[in-house]
Amino acid sequence: MKLSKLTLPAAAILLAASGGAALAKNPMVGGAAMYESKNIVQNAVNSKDHTTLVAAVKAAGLADTLMGPGPFTVFAPTNAAFAKLPAGTVDTLLKPENKAMLTKVLTYHVVPGHLTVADLTKMAKAHGGKATLTTVQGEKLTVWKKGSVWYVTDAKGNSARIGPANVMQSNGVIHVIDTVLMPA
Repeated sequence: MKLSKLTLPAAAILLAASGGAALAKNPMVGGAAMYESKNIVQNAVNSKDHTTLVAAVKAAGLADTLMGPGPFTVFAPTNAAFAKLPAGTVDTLLKPENKAMLTKVLTYHVVPGHLTVADLTKMAKAHGGKATLTTVQGEKLTVWKKGSVWYVTDAKGNSARIGPANVMQSNGVIHVIDTVLMPA
């Protein structure tokens, strides 16, 4: 009897510890924990580094889509990435009359499916070191690796550094990027 009483709490402690370890494999983003049990939008709203992206997603009316079942692979630009754009670009895109252009830019950052770095590695190896992805918007992105760093290049030839990568979501995966990607 005593052994079973000791075993049950010990098992509970082990389960709690393993649950914490499962959460620990997802990187922190913008100072916030990212939970695999939450969807892309639920996690992104907690990241201090993605307030501009969240505002843009809401302005474009894409929040419900990105809360849907997916799966989606999102290349998520940080606030610093948006700050690199020419002055006034973000304010202009957020205006209601520019919703179509904002939607085009945002959906260019989303690829159907759940693509981890391991998936991108396999795809790149099969195609001479670069993987070409078709976005929800319809145009292509190119993903490639230099040394130990992954990059994604847009239709205009601009490259964004990926990191952190493999931020798992209930409906896909986020790869944080340092530059806003622009369609042709």
